[in-house]
Amino acid sequence: MKDSHKPGATRWMSVGAVAGAALSLASAGAHAEAAPEPTRLTFKDDGQVPNSRFPVLVYRAVVAKEGDVAAAFEQRFAANGWPPQWRSSVYDFHHYHSTAHEVLGVAKGSAKLMLGGEAGQVVSVQAGDVVVLPAGTGHKRVESSGDFLVVGAYPQGHGQWDLQRPDAKTRDASVKRIAQVPVPSSDPVTGKSGAVTRSWK
Repeated sequence: MKDSHKPGATRWMSVGAVAGAALSLASAGAHAEAAPEPTRLTFKDDGQVPNSRFPVLVYRAVVAKEGDVAAAFEQRFAANGWPPQWRSSVYDFHHYHSTAHEVLGVAKGSAKLMLGGEAGQVVSVQAGDVVVLPAGTGHKRVESSGDFLVVGAYPQGHGQWDLQRPDAKTRDASVKRIAQVPVPSSDPVTGKSGAVTRSWK
């Protein structure tokens, strides 16, 4: 089934199946696995892209590059309450989500991502890395290897994501929606004691 959110995206299982998998994994103990402390990046509202008062979290080498990295990310994200929604790339134009936080797990290849809008920062990522984006954070793919593949996920029960482009005319309405997005109860990489719950306050 094609996903209209990302270019060429495919859903890996139904929403019900994702929830079931998450509950099954949680019953066996959520993945509060050790991971390097993430880099924290904060971007200011530029008048077109709201960004967030919460930092972007960039984890390096979360999973080994051997084997099915995409499946490993899907399992971990689901176990930590962020059901995976798609496997694809990242749009090559600036955009953000005003109704949901997002986590991107790089399953294959490498890329340069522009975070924070036009005045933001380029961040290089490769297979095994994770980027956690609070609602409102601008992002786009600047360049990538031909095999670049990402697993995208969103917090359980936080509703459907939207797609917004930089625009001063829609910025105020987006800011109001972003303020209504709840802080997740768990970090997608390290669980309930992770950086999301410690940094997004």
